[in-house]
Amino acid sequence: MLGGVQLGILAACIVLFVPMGMAGWHLSRNKMLFFSGALFITLAIGVHLTPYIPSVSDFVTTVSSVVVFDSRASCVSQLHEIVWEVRQSDGFNPLSNNSVNYEKSWKWGKSAPVIACDFQKLAPMDVADLLNGSWVVVAGDSQARLMALSLLDLTLDSLRMEAIRGDLFKRHSNYQILISETGMKLDFIWAPYTSNLTDLMGEFKQNRSYPDVIIMGSGLWHMLHFTNSSDFGLSLESLRSSVVSLIPLTPELGSEGPLTGSVSIRTPHLFWIGMPTLINSMLNTEEKRKKMTDAMRAAYDETLRESKLLRSSGGPLLLLDIETLSWNCGVRCTVDGMHYDGVVYEAAIHIMLNALLIESHQKL
Repeated sequence: MLGGVQLGILAACIVLFVPMGMAGWHLSRNKMLFFSGALFITLAIGVHLTPYIPSVSDFVTTVSSVVVFDSRASCVSQLHEIVWEVRQSDGFNPLSNNSVNYEKSWKWGKSAPVIACDFQKLAPMDVADLLNGSWVVVAGDSQARLMALSLLDLTLDSLRMEAIRGDLFKRHSNYQILISETGMKLDFIWAPYTSNLTDLMGEFKQNRSYPDVIIMGSGLWHMLHFTNSSDFGLSLESLRSSVVSLIPLTPELGSEGPLTGSVSIRTPHLFWIGMPTLINSMLNTEEKRKKMTDAMRAAYDETLRESKLLRSSGGPLLLLDIETLSWNCGVRCTVDGMHYDGVVYEAAIHIMLNALLIESHQKL
């Protein structure tokens, strides 16, 4: 925060260097001393009166807030700077060259901006503390289900995970769990189409019951069954309107501007699960290989950007960029060219958790 100490240092610099500059104008010694004394007294009075002058005080506070927000925004933009290591496993079988033959690990990069942000892989205890008492909703298609699995994997032990895995992965079904130790409630909502997500937002608004965290995404089912990026764009626009209606109207969120700062009323933390990299030759049906092409994938990506649903384009949702994560992990991280190994979704969950830490001004 720009306070009295910083202003005092600025005043001292002015008192020191301005008279030195004036000395170059050959002013007399007495005139210089008089000017220096008057300048020092004026600045000292100004520094001490600043807190009592609303306009100046507000300006200082505003400058401080902008600096803090810029730092947060900078770190959010670095969240996907992840480096992968994919190597052959000990039991590598050259006759079965698929993803199970490789061990994968990831970490954040070592660039100066990333190091300054101090991102962390959160331990289960840290995740429990961060999400203590929270209601988390994960909604979408199979990609969202894998995200829910990864989040639970960070909060539950292996025995409990095995017990719930079958229920979580019942085909085209919802799933709900309350973790009694932390009070965290997680709902997975099967919502393969964007219209399903829009309806879900409407239910939250109608019931006046809002999750603390909403993680959602769609697109793959629409691409396969409708194969029409323009129609997908219209559904995204409806979803954006529905999401924005959940957020209190404040100067921080305009109809066209991005979500900035913080709002006075508690609002959900909103995340969008991006579609993964699609490896066409590995897709497991002829219909998928015909319809889910690179060109169609690019068209859907462009439509998402133009919808202004994401923060990067002025919207309310922060992108969890599964496309970049899956592309960088590579072909050895998938068995069907669409669904990736758990480590990819684990990375996305840690990105989401670190974004929550940034937005809530917390530090582990």
